[in-house]
Amino acid sequence: MSNNLSSPSISPQAPDQDPAPDQAAAETAGRYARIFAMAGRGFVPVAFLARLPLAMLTIGALTLVTSVTGSYATGGLAAGAVGIGSALGAPILGYVADRVGQRPVLLTAAVVNPLAIALTLYMAFQLPDASTPYAAFATAFLMGATCPQVGPLARVRWMAMTAGKNSTGTRDLDTAMSYEGTADELSFVLGPALVGLLAAAVAPWLPLAIAAVLTLSMVSAFAVHPTVRTVVPARAARAAREGRETAAAAAGEEAAPAAVEPRADWLLIALPVLGMVAMGTFFGGTQTSLTAFGGLFDISSAAGLLYAVMGISSAAAALSVAFWPERFGPAARWMAAAAAMTAFSVLLLFPADIPTMLVALFVLGIPVGPTMVSIFGIGAVVAPRHLMGTVMTMLASGVVTGTALGAALAGRLADSHGHQAAFMVTVGAAAALLVLSLVTRWAVASRRRRA
Repeated sequence: MSNNLSSPSISPQAPDQDPAPDQAAAETAGRYARIFAMAGRGFVPVAFLARLPLAMLTIGALTLVTSVTGSYATGGLAAGAVGIGSALGAPILGYVADRVGQRPVLLTAAVVNPLAIALTLYMAFQLPDASTPYAAFATAFLMGATCPQVGPLARVRWMAMTAGKNSTGTRDLDTAMSYEGTADELSFVLGPALVGLLAAAVAPWLPLAIAAVLTLSMVSAFAVHPTVRTVVPARAARAAREGRETAAAAAGEEAAPAAVEPRADWLLIALPVLGMVAMGTFFGGTQTSLTAFGGLFDISSAAGLLYAVMGISSAAAALSVAFWPERFGPAARWMAAAAAMTAFSVLLLFPADIPTMLVALFVLGIPVGPTMVSIFGIGAVVAPRHLMGTVMTMLASGVVTGTALGAALAGRLADSHGHQAAFMVTVGAAAALLVLSLVTRWAVASRRRRA
């Protein structure tokens, strides 16, 4: 995919990096050390802390509203409103970031989202006296819709940085995507754990209050980090092109023709997005099924800890993708990892005790991380450069949408047929990932043949 003057382009020099680093040292440096040095000081911790609020809002709304009303149904609807808001708002934020730049979008969200969180807190405490909960649901929706999409936008920055002249290209991008997959996994394990700990130890409102503070501080820091300069938005690129045309005209010279903006192949882009919907369905189905499984042993509230076991092995496996053979591209990785997910997910149907389930979850987590990394890698391949932020946020929205779908399906099956039937949602989602990987591999190969 080529860049053009009216599309978000790439700065050839990454921030906090010498203009001519020693090439031999660059080759021998550790792969993760290379990309962390490329991003510069502070980027990794700031970007990680800035993405935690997204992992805290849904479960935070569920915990707060349930504690205030005493109704799991009302709490679940509030959590669903957050998820729907995030799924709808994320692509809008990504598209605007592609047009005007990440910095203004993130700084605006860093202010608006804490206000939405504060409004949600206020409306939640009015629920016992309110005639209907719809106002609280509306503020929860707003809270989700305005949540900054740090993970997807961080991936856009990595794509720009690894396309520079001081990068090894595909290898550095694979390493960066592996790290991002691990960061997402850890945030979605740590976020709910923090909510549970803070809500139980102090008060149900505290997790959302901390999420607001993190958004205001860490998202603002992420917005102004020097890496934001590596992604040039369409508006700035267009202004630069017009300036060159004006200068050429004043000098009596003919301006260089602008590169043709590539058209978005939305049918091809839909494949990784659907893959993320299936991945979210896998997550939502597994979480809900584990809650039903835990109920057999009176530990339904500890289902999150069971789920964290899968998250740990998934995060570790995601880091390993950076060391897989470079010829083993994202389409092939997706297919292999999804096949393993489909096979290993069947293991969840058999455990009759907690230790056996922990082993099954740990084994199942091993292909999960590589699958997520590979789908994001496919997204980077099929997305036009000028819509990279839009596509990355669409992928993130797919996970949110799928999680809600998986939770709803598994919950219905768990109520009527038990936890083993609910786990069939997990198995079915993994099988859907495998089918989508086969279609995607064929589609990507066909696109390359046409190119």
